[in-house]
Amino acid sequence: MTTTPEGVSLGMPRLPAPDYPADVRARLEADAREIIARYPDSRSALLPLLHLVQSQEGHVTRTGQRFCAEVLSLTTAEVAAVATFYSMYRRKPSGDYQVGVCTNTLCAVMGGDAIFEALQDHLGVGNGETTGDGKVTLEHIECNAACDFAPVVMVNWEFFDNQTVDSAKRLVDDLRAGADVEPTRGARLCTFKETARILAGFPDEREGAVESGGSAGHASLVGLRLAKGESTPARVVHPRGGGAPQNQRPAEHPSSHDAPQDTSASDPSHPAGPVAEEGE
Repeated sequence: MTTTPEGVSLGMPRLPAPDYPADVRARLEADAREIIARYPDSRSALLPLLHLVQSQEGHVTRTGQRFCAEVLSLTTAEVAAVATFYSMYRRKPSGDYQVGVCTNTLCAVMGGDAIFEALQDHLGVGNGETTGDGKVTLEHIECNAACDFAPVVMVNWEFFDNQTVDSAKRLVDDLRAGADVEPTRGARLCTFKETARILAGFPDEREGAVESGGSAGHASLVGLRLAKGESTPARVVHPRGGGAPQNQRPAEHPSSHDAPQDTSASDPSHPAGPVAEEGE
């Protein structure tokens, strides 16, 4: 045992990570060779290899990092630096279903914050924690890249759009009960380990998965269609609870460049900046 000059005990150094059982090691080595062959430089295969070892145990273990280091002739420190940098690699045991609630700006104001708080209470877990049955790991995600369907929840990277507190609770209850859960778009759900293997670059063997891929929704593609010169029918969205008919032309609202509005910087009644001088 080593002690620092300050009297802090550093304890014994950690023993090397154990190896996989022989049969698991042989299977992973065969998969690793297939992955490495895709790249001119073997170390470029590290990201998919981390997904591969994650598909074995549901998270990236020290044994998985050792395996990656050995097959790529890297140090475990080099592998650990990558595995701990990306949030997609789990560093502790996690659930069959990774439930990510977007709490970035648009989803948050549309209800994402409320959904995340409600699910924490409903499941009895905090951020990054897993339910006792090992089914669901809950986490908040900065952006699911689906702002036009806010608030959005993802389960193993499949989309569940336009969620509410109640629908999100039903979703996690169904996941824990083993019910058949269908994403809003994209392929049907599979477990996190199966997802990790797909992300490692192996074929998606789910029936109909390829045909149902390409999960961009209609709202996401409107801009692309306009850019291609395709016309889309005009549609006026009015406040909930009533409003003008759909075919009525909306009132003109000049942009701030055309008709600047009073702001704290230009309205003498609402001066900007601190009230007192600096230092007072």
